Amino acid sequence: MDELDRKIIHLLMKNARMPVKEIAEHVNLTSPAVSSRIRRLESEGVIGGYTVIWRHPGEAARVQALISVSVNAESRDEFLALAEREPQVLQCWRVTGSYNFIAKVSCESIDDLEHLLTRVQKLGSTNTQIILNTAVDRPLTF
Repeated sequence: MDELDRKIIHLLMKNARMPVKEIAEHVNLTSPAVSSRIRRLESEGVIGGYTVIWRHPGEAARVQALISVSVNAESRDEFLALAEREPQVLQCWRVTGSYNFIAKVSCESIDDLEHLLTRVQKLGSTNTQIILNTAVDRPLTF
C-alpha cells in the first residue's frame, strides 16, 4: 500500500459514497486508475466493506452502558448466544483482564437495562458503567 492508496482510503473513510471521479481529482489520477486501486484494496481485504452508521432517532434519550462480564468456560457459549439475540447489545468484545467480555448496550430505559443485566447475571458476574456522553468519536486512522 502506497501513499495514494492511503489518500484514497482516507477519502472513503470521510465519505464512502464519494464518486470515483471526485476521488480521482483529489489524488490526481484517472477515474479508471482509482477504480482499479479500490478494487485491489477490496480484494486484499484492506477495505473490508462500506457501511451506514444508523443513529436511533431518540438516541439521546436512550440509556447506553458498557457491561463487563465474567463467565466461566461452561457459560461462554450461552452468554454469546444471549448477546447475539438481544437487540440492545450493539457490540460485544472478548477482552483480557478481570472480565471475559465487554458489551456495549443501548436500552430504552433504566428498567430495560436492569432486565438485561438480570439475564446476564444468571450466567456470570457483571460490572456496569452508564455512558453519560461521547467525549471523542472518530474513525480509525492510519
